[in-house]
Amino acid sequence: MEFFKKTLDPIIALAAIAVLDIFMFLIMGAWTVGGGETMMTGLIAKGMIGDELERLPFWSIVFPVHGDYWKIYISLGMLFGAFVGAVLSKEFYWRVPRHLSEWVLITLGGLLMGFGIRLAYICNVSTFFGLMPEMNMGGYLAMSGILAGAWVGSLIYKKLLEAE
Repeated sequence: MEFFKKTLDPIIALAAIAVLDIFMFLIMGAWTVGGGETMMTGLIAKGMIGDELERLPFWSIVFPVHGDYWKIYISLGMLFGAFVGAVLSKEFYWRVPRHLSEWVLITLGGLLMGFGIRLAYICNVSTFFGLMPEMNMGGYLAMSGILAGAWVGSLIYKKLLEAE
């Protein structure tokens, strides 16, 4: 489809994002802390170990597992939309890391992101679409940390790839 091959004018794209963000905030409230991904992790863990999961205070008190948690569907919708957009623009392809070091870096990066999300009680999406438009200083600090982490991670990744 031709629509997916062209990039949108940044002003139009940001205006559309701002309008959609306002509606999301009015209808559902603030987007927070990777809740959809956390709940999906809990559901997978519950499927694997059953009721034993509830012995862990996080899953029984802080974040009880249930499949009707709405943020799951926001996360899955984003994944589906990205997939459809990539396929329709003919830019979709599978990329599988070829070296063990890449798998280690991906795993370590994912764990650090998850740790950072829980520590800061925020996620990159809610920071970018929620806190920063609100001129919240925490959003700008979080985004500074995300950018610094991405920069350092890219340097480490580049060094490891050059060493191989």
